[in-house]
Amino acid sequence: MKLSKLKLNPTNPRIIKDEKFKKLVKSIQEFPEMMEKRPMVCVTDTDGKLYPLGGNMRLKALQELKYKEIPDNWIMLADEWTEEKRNRFTISDNVSFGDWNFDELANNWDAGQLTEWGVDIPFSEMTQENIDSKYNNKNCEYPLIPIYDEKYTAFIIICKTATEEAAIRTKFNFPYKAKSYKNKFLGESNVLNASELL
Repeated sequence: MKLSKLKLNPTNPRIIKDEKFKKLVKSIQEFPEMMEKRPMVCVTDTDGKLYPLGGNMRLKALQELKYKEIPDNWIMLADEWTEEKRNRFTISDNVSFGDWNFDELANNWDAGQLTEWGVDIPFSEMTQENIDSKYNNKNCEYPLIPIYDEKYTAFIIICKTATEEAAIRTKFNFPYKAKSYKNKFLGESNVLNASELL
């Protein structure tokens, strides 16, 4: 099937951006066979084109990879569904049920691979390069603190409110007031360097 026969679903409420989208693109590039086992669920629009109810971001990734044609079995049609069922599937297919068992992942899976495959593992990739790419000083009104240094073992605690920050500081008896900064990712945050606990 020519990829030009498909179009993105303009009303799909689920988006993947930036690094996560790059990981999706890379995943399809390296492992296209997964599309056979998890095809895009599409319906035919009034203009004769197909659009995904499930798989909108995979279609965008295929476009990014400059696919011209895809195997027919990468698509499953659901034209017989009512509008209500189509809407329900669009949401249900993108709802993430359950939580990761991080102990199980840590003991039986490679953290680097999991991160590459799109699993968000807390603190798994705490490297200067990753911090700089997401929270570099150019994005901050104030310099990012603390700067990660591989020779130390440390945690960075980002608090949602000043009250939460004060409660944690009191609980763990932090001797110093936490510094604050703003950037486009976190808004105004209170940051504690838990290496002071050491």
